[in-house]
Amino acid sequence: MKKLIIEVRMNEASRKQANPNVPYTPDEIVADALACAEGGATIVHFHARNADGSESNAVDDYRRIVSGIRAKSDVLIHPTLGQFFGDAGPDQRMAHIEALAAEGLAPDMAPLDTGSNNIDMFDWQAGEFLGDGGVYANSGANLRYMAGRLREWGVRPQLCSWSIPNLRLAGAFLAAGLVPAPAFVTLVLSGGQGIMGHPATEAGLRAYLDNMPGEEMEWSVLCGGQEIFSLLPMILREGGHVSAGLGDTSYASLGQPSNADIVRAIAAMARDAGREIATPEEARAMLGKQLQPA
Repeated sequence: MKKLIIEVRMNEASRKQANPNVPYTPDEIVADALACAEGGATIVHFHARNADGSESNAVDDYRRIVSGIRAKSDVLIHPTLGQFFGDAGPDQRMAHIEALAAEGLAPDMAPLDTGSNNIDMFDWQAGEFLGDGGVYANSGANLRYMAGRLREWGVRPQLCSWSIPNLRLAGAFLAAGLVPAPAFVTLVLSGGQGIMGHPATEAGLRAYLDNMPGEEMEWSVLCGGQEIFSLLPMILREGGHVSAGLGDTSYASLGQPSNADIVRAIAAMARDAGREIATPEEARAMLGKQLQPA
């Protein structure tokens, strides 16, 4: 049976108010990443943050995180891109990736969200929208440009699809040779107050699986706003992978867990279901060789 890739989503939109174990500073992120790797994580995904939890686009923060992890682990490194909203162009959003690559610290992966999406939160009990939301803009032209730059730097794109049209665009990128095969695609499900992805149900995931492009893909499931445990049996049975962590929800069913606690819980469930956990080396082999810089 195919081995399971576990990507830990370390800090995304979550804050310490929900769980004090959410890492903010470079030192916290490095320590958390190493603990997660020890617990079975194959990939670590993170946002650089300031000590108050606000987003950081500082190259030095990313440099400290990547170099700190690489010094002690071969876990795959997947930082976010910068400036999700506003007028930032592709070069601004990828500035830290370019700088790291120039210093020999290129991460293994960087995300490409394959389409533009509304980011809205809704309180179903009160029947009210929470805040004004926003538009996460990712035009096809910008995505094609970004895919080309990642190829130059030897960084594998992780394609993040929030809907079936997003997934179809991911398939088109693969068919056009813009990303290496097999593509690594994250399928976004939304629970709780999030309404930006497919519902965090088996039916929501099935809609993706019934519309997978014919191109070669490995897929993982992200469950924002809701714990992933109820969907894990289906993911394991269908041959998918897992992207989960405190960045998505506080995982209160585990008490007040660390990201490493969540990784260990997923790994235990997977092994009980007959799927062993992929090492970073095995994950690199599963995902294929990276495109060489042009």
